[in-house]
Amino acid sequence: MEYKSIIEQMEIKFSADSLILVNKIIARYPAGKQKSALIPLLHHAQAEFDGWLSAPVMDYIASLLLIQPVEVYEVATFYSMFNVEPKGKCVVEVCRTSSCWLRGANQLVEHIEKKLNIKDGQTTADGMFTLKTVECLGSCGTAPMMMIGAQFHENLTFDKVDEILNLCKTEGKRKTYLDEVIIDKY
Repeated sequence: MEYKSIIEQMEIKFSADSLILVNKIIARYPAGKQKSALIPLLHHAQAEFDGWLSAPVMDYIASLLLIQPVEVYEVATFYSMFNVEPKGKCVVEVCRTSSCWLRGANQLVEHIEKKLNIKDGQTTADGMFTLKTVECLGSCGTAPMMMIGAQFHENLTFDKVDEILNLCKTEGKRKTYLDEVIIDKY
């Protein structure tokens, strides 16, 4: 396939261990249906390639699944959980839909903006945090809530948010959707 030779020239590749896992994920699906592995592969790629999906990374995923790059772009740009531009190590996703809004999410966003000195969609100067308001994260009964990597943070107050952000800053490591997921078990 033409795309594969382009990707090989750019040296975008999963690590050897990751490639074993990626092949296991793809093997879960019948021949000709490997596109079904797209979302787990995008999560894995985003975790491995600095927290975002560049065009070459998405092209690489397309080559692994034997699909057209546009099929990958469509999915990666549709879902808010995928980043198609560089983001901070910790993407702070604050739910902005009805339940969270009614329970103070807008004030929490303003608090985070002030604390981190950024606006929604921006990244801190040190590259540690990106603030992102998103649609429902499915925790309406424990609103307001936010998600950082795979971790839900619910029933938030300003003090809880400060504590969470300070802990993330102290840890200093990238948070991903795969932090608490064991893909190999499925």
